[in-house]
Amino acid sequence: MGGLAGCTVPVASTDSTPEDSSIDQSTVDLEEFKSLALDASAWRYDEDNDVYYQLGLTYCTKPATTTYESLAVFVPGAYFTAEQSGDSYTCSINEKAVVGSFTPATAPVLMPVNTAALSAQMSPTVYDYEGLAPYLEAGCVYVYAGFRGRSAGYDTASGSKDLFAGGAPWPVVDLKAAVRYLRYNASGLPCDASRVFVFGFGAGGGVSAVLGSSGDAEPYAPYLTSLGAVTHDAQGNAVSDAIAGSASWCPVTSFDVADASYEWGQGQYTDADTRADGTWTRALSQDLAGAYGAWVNEMDLRDADDEQLTLDETEAGVFALGSYADALLGTIDEAASYFVQNTSFPYTYTPQRLDEPTFPGDPNLLATRASETASQTPASSGASADGTGETDADAAVTATGVAQVQSTIYDSAQNYFAALNADSWWINYSLKRQSVSVASLRDFSLHLRPAELAASPFDAPDRSSKTNQLFGIGEESTLHFDATVADLVEKNVDAYAACEDWDDGYETAWSDDLAKADSLETDMATRVSLFNPLFWLSGHYEGYGQASVAPHWRINEGIFDATAPLCCAPNVVFALRKYDGVTDVAYTPVWGQGHVLAERSGAPTDNLLSWVISCCTA
Repeated sequence: MGGLAGCTVPVASTDSTPEDSSIDQSTVDLEEFKSLALDASAWRYDEDNDVYYQLGLTYCTKPATTTYESLAVFVPGAYFTAEQSGDSYTCSINEKAVVGSFTPATAPVLMPVNTAALSAQMSPTVYDYEGLAPYLEAGCVYVYAGFRGRSAGYDTASGSKDLFAGGAPWPVVDLKAAVRYLRYNASGLPCDASRVFVFGFGAGGGVSAVLGSSGDAEPYAPYLTSLGAVTHDAQGNAVSDAIAGSASWCPVTSFDVADASYEWGQGQYTDADTRADGTWTRALSQDLAGAYGAWVNEMDLRDADDEQLTLDETEAGVFALGSYADALLGTIDEAASYFVQNTSFPYTYTPQRLDEPTFPGDPNLLATRASETASQTPASSGASADGTGETDADAAVTATGVAQVQSTIYDSAQNYFAALNADSWWINYSLKRQSVSVASLRDFSLHLRPAELAASPFDAPDRSSKTNQLFGIGEESTLHFDATVADLVEKNVDAYAACEDWDDGYETAWSDDLAKADSLETDMATRVSLFNPLFWLSGHYEGYGQASVAPHWRINEGIFDATAPLCCAPNVVFALRKYDGVTDVAYTPVWGQGHVLAERSGAPTDNLLSWVISCCTA
């Protein structure tokens, strides 16, 4: 498939209708989706904050669960002219209104993916203004859509005893249906329906990346049809699910190589716990790292000069050197140099980890999460993220869901880097040039981004990870999904079986699970592809050029994020920068921050909105 990169050139698009938008009206029911028409007389109004809103809007005709497959819309009050009738308002668009940088004809739509681990996202059932102000005051229309999460479940709110499907690709499918619903009702909403921007964190950021890369991709069609998602408007024109922009913080995605990339970037450099000598998972870790090197060399990822990024195999059989490794080191060096050039010392370093984002829209969500947090015992924080300073025995969870440990204060840049080099010299700081260089990815990983997760962390041998849940099917709530691990187990079963902690059940565990299909008879390999943005962005995959790709991208990551593969975000960036028609890719690696809403300065919400405005007004 690598040869495809030189053939048909794909093009990104912001158009809200697919290229082939003509539908034979004699073969479709033009009133098929009439029940989804937005009721202009059902708006509610928050007079204190000048906001019109509607809650509980089911966005498909055959929802598996209305608790999750519905959405809420929040509109700046100036965009409407309204007549009151009791508690409701009949609204018409005030075309002359201006809010922030936008009018009702130009306003973008912002949609959050408000989960880091792909828990199901409920549609709001009550209204609260808290947190919405920045979005609405900037002139954006804010849409909070529910969606199914990483597992099948029961709709307890409706009392249904029927198990609804969950897991890949349903979260993406549901959000695509929500986008189509907005386009179907575009005439009644004061916004530019082609300007939908989705944002998320962690695995939610991964979903945002999939939505941005897979607009109108045909493999999703059976899923969208099964839930009654909009396919055409009342005039018979096709309706698109392509979005204009994707924003993410610390995205976790591309699960076909997530385990291999984690072992290559982090796991192969440690011999602790599940990677201890003599264990079969140590052998698996090393083999996965090697498999990742081979994968990189097949990918046709390219640098700014259009040179292919590759890895060289050493005499020891390790892929640790080459232009791909140099590109990653360059990213790290740039982030570190920016840090020293823009940081005032004394500098206080505090390791942090965000468990779940708190994007606004659902006032019930914070209470639910607070209740869950209160019932749990804080976990041990372990070593500090930078390998220096002391840590508290237990992590404390703040109201924003960020786990923190004891801070360390450095009085100068020289002392900061001296502390990093305390056990061996691996990071160079030039005071005169205000620049930083890291000796190797191995050194960086060992000191600042160590392998905190067990070997093969996403497709765990005992199927215990949340990603195993993402690829479960119905009551089989966790399944193996990683074909690379399956191939390695099959190839090396005798060697693995001779190691410690091997279970004879492992021999066929992966091959058995990979042979299973979901409720729509989709095989595991396809389900993994439908959750992989690179499937649509790279010529290595069959999906290359087969989807509408968002023209605008913003990807931020904490360079110290030890729970995500080192290569995850950069791989998406490498592919996007060479995808014809992608207008801009704002990639910001942030030194000194881990698995959080990483920003070099300013607040995440303010920076997100500035980016959206720049995309729409450039």
